[in-house]
Amino acid sequence: MDHSTILSTLKPDLEPYEAIYKDLHRHPGLSLQEFRAADTAAQHLRDLPGFDVRPNIGGTGLVGILRNGEGKTVLLRADTDALPVEELTGLEYASKVREVDVEDGIEKPVMHACGHDMHVATMLAAATTLHKAKDHWKGTLVILFQPNEERAGGAKAMVADGLYDPAKHACPIPDVVLGQHVMPLSAGTVGTRVGSFASAADSFRVTVYGRGGHASQPHRTVDPVVMAAHIIVRLQTIVSREVDPREAAVVTVGSVQAGMTENIIAGEATLKINVRTVTPATREKVLAAIKRIVKAECEASGATKEPLWISTSSFPFTINDKVVTETLAEAFTKQFGDKHDGESHPLGGSEDFPILATEAPNKNGGKGVPYSYWTFGGTDPAKFKEAAEKNNLESIPINHSAYFAPVIQPTMSTGVDAAVVAALTFLT
Repeated sequence: MDHSTILSTLKPDLEPYEAIYKDLHRHPGLSLQEFRAADTAAQHLRDLPGFDVRPNIGGTGLVGILRNGEGKTVLLRADTDALPVEELTGLEYASKVREVDVEDGIEKPVMHACGHDMHVATMLAAATTLHKAKDHWKGTLVILFQPNEERAGGAKAMVADGLYDPAKHACPIPDVVLGQHVMPLSAGTVGTRVGSFASAADSFRVTVYGRGGHASQPHRTVDPVVMAAHIIVRLQTIVSREVDPREAAVVTVGSVQAGMTENIIAGEATLKINVRTVTPATREKVLAAIKRIVKAECEASGATKEPLWISTSSFPFTINDKVVTETLAEAFTKQFGDKHDGESHPLGGSEDFPILATEAPNKNGGKGVPYSYWTFGGTDPAKFKEAAEKNNLESIPINHSAYFAPVIQPTMSTGVDAAVVAALTFLT
């Protein structure tokens, strides 16, 4: 059978997977606490005869391995964690969950605001389809569910915990690693791109130190709020005045915390800084500029000691392999026609997905196997078209928004089709 025939005859009824999606959306888990998603995925794979399921890798990570004769090994990855966001979608299956974040011990609202619940449900339907289609492909299929993507820790933790170690979890070494992400594009569409597809991201928590005291006597204090304000404003000049206009970079101060009340000048202030870059040279330049500015502003303000820097996350560049991506693009065009965009815009965000490929042992005795990452749309096609015609795409809720909620169909069906076609492209 060709790919289209396999999908039309062997893809399961998606209603049970829609129920899985709604259940996971209603019961999300923060990074490092993705227990329901992991249990759901593990149980579903165990119910498919032949899958060797190995849980608890790098936390709640797991793989399901389906060996089906001689051939290539394909790894398909889905991420599972949610975000500390209070959901405002108004959906009947909206999350009302609050849980204590193990990272800082603070109770927070929780929402699948990035679509990872859709990734899990879609991947389970794809795994079922590929399981039913065993007579039409040869090789080894690895279905991997990865935790803690949002904080760039999950892929690294799974590899460090012996994902590919023959003496531990013994995941077969993949010939190719594949992944996808739902985005605020028109549902039913798929996008691929050769080369740079997602930016690197570096996050820091920076504490600057002043000298606290009574608000009526500022001359006897060193105000860290003013210090932080100068840093924030000056950081905005890095992209506008130091980065080549032909390059892309973003510097964001997403959080500023200082003091408890209005009549006390605090002793310190903490800034949470996020940096996105698309080339190594720009990444190095921007990070150096941030440290230079923070240091200089602290000195100019008379800080009482050096700032404290703590790295909180670091995402690698996602650079899609040319041969793998062009092979996928050909298969996707055959399957999706003009709903496949082979020159898709790069992701606005970042991913730790490449680590599963770059840290995998290869046949030459080193590390690194080819990988490709693509997108599929999650916005109601009619709403997307209307917004586009009105030049108002900003009205479409984006990933990490409290209003982000992919329309279930045709989003899920398209994601299943893309994952199945991608795997079969290398397994047949």
